[in-house]
Amino acid sequence: MTQLEHVIGYTFQQPAYLQQALTHSSFAHEKKQPALCNERLEFLGDSVLSVVVADYLFHHFPHLPEGELTRIRAASVCEKALFGFATQIGLGDYLLLSKGEQHTGGRTRPSILADAFEALIAAIYLDGGLEPARTFVLTYVVPTLDAHRTAAFKDYKTMLQEVIQQNPEDRLTYLLVEESGPDHDKLFRYEVRINSNLVGTGAGRSKKEAEQAAAREALRLMGLEETPAKS
Repeated sequence: MTQLEHVIGYTFQQPAYLQQALTHSSFAHEKKQPALCNERLEFLGDSVLSVVVADYLFHHFPHLPEGELTRIRAASVCEKALFGFATQIGLGDYLLLSKGEQHTGGRTRPSILADAFEALIAAIYLDGGLEPARTFVLTYVVPTLDAHRTAAFKDYKTMLQEVIQQNPEDRLTYLLVEESGPDHDKLFRYEVRINSNLVGTGAGRSKKEAEQAAAREALRLMGLEETPAKS
């Protein structure tokens, strides 16, 4: 465990937290000590991870609407991302697994490694507080945000305007066609038109976000923007 502490750059005051974070339920049940597995830490770590990433995005991406922030956060804390972080630190080598789990590839299974990474976050949080946990999380998450940042900052309205400007006679207008929901949770729907022709529609939690969505739809229909992948 000392080697893992060196890898992650954090030394535990109470090593029992680290021990529990590394203990998979299969090992705990095999040893007849189910209370010592990392499932409860995983639950807490998921929440700490979400708060840390949301706080970072909120303060470092001040111009992004809620929808884009949500998408970036989801991509940064999904199982695939956490598996990647766990692989970076060789977390699978330190896990305590049952013999059966080891024989079936548990040390490299994405779900097990992702859960253990969340448990490790919780262990650091419980041992040292939020700041060490924040430092640990952001060490791995921030580099991945750069990959999402370019896409998140695409200004589809500007892109569409530049396309339309190639025809000086054309006029681009955005029209609010629907506004629904309570004041704290509004949904806006916009149409974008070239002259009188409807070329795209979009919805969002703010007028700006809805306009951007409409512009993106117009670009997609023109073959200038990729179709969003379905989740």
